[in-house]
Amino acid sequence: MANLFSRIKDTISADLHDMLDEKEEQNPIAKLNQYLRESEKETEKVRKLVERQYRLKEEFTREYHQAKEMANKRKKQSDVAQKAGEESMYQFAIQEYEEYQARADRMDQMRQQASEQLESLEQKYEEMKHRLKDMRLKRMELMGRENIARAHNRINYVMDQSTENPYSKFSELDQYMQNIEHKVNSAYYRNTFDSKIEQLEKRMKEPESVASK
Repeated sequence: MANLFSRIKDTISADLHDMLDEKEEQNPIAKLNQYLRESEKETEKVRKLVERQYRLKEEFTREYHQAKEMANKRKKQSDVAQKAGEESMYQFAIQEYEEYQARADRMDQMRQQASEQLESLEQKYEEMKHRLKDMRLKRMELMGRENIARAHNRINYVMDQSTENPYSKFSELDQYMQNIEHKVNSAYYRNTFDSKIEQLEKRMKEPESVASK
């Protein structure tokens, strides 16, 4: 267990921000993901140890109660045998009582020790979970910064194709749209020209028709 907590100290308890600053120039998200995976594995190991320690504590408690119950039972039996003058039965009962009582005392110490160890493990486990949460939040922060950097790079690429004309792409697009607009307008004018002439001729003939009447 000492080796495990040494590894935890080397991995989880290391200064996260310093580590990220050193690695940030070399694909920080990939480095952080790798670090997170390793930390998650260590955290999972501690979680299993916490569960195991809890079971041990429960087992020590169960053994304590069983031994204590038998010790009390034999103590009462020894009193009965002593009052009845049954020496051999008394000796057997008192010997059993002492053995059960010694076992109960030992189990009580073990369960108290297991309880203290469990509390320590739970504290370390909670600390590790907080560290993991901090790292996940830091990853989100880095992903946001990386996304902004990529967006700026893309914007610069689009708007800076030529050092002489940094807006060449947009200029080309604007010219292209103007050409399309000109073609559409020309086609519209041609397609509606005949009908416009017909309407014009009709309006010109109306005064002549009125005058002839």
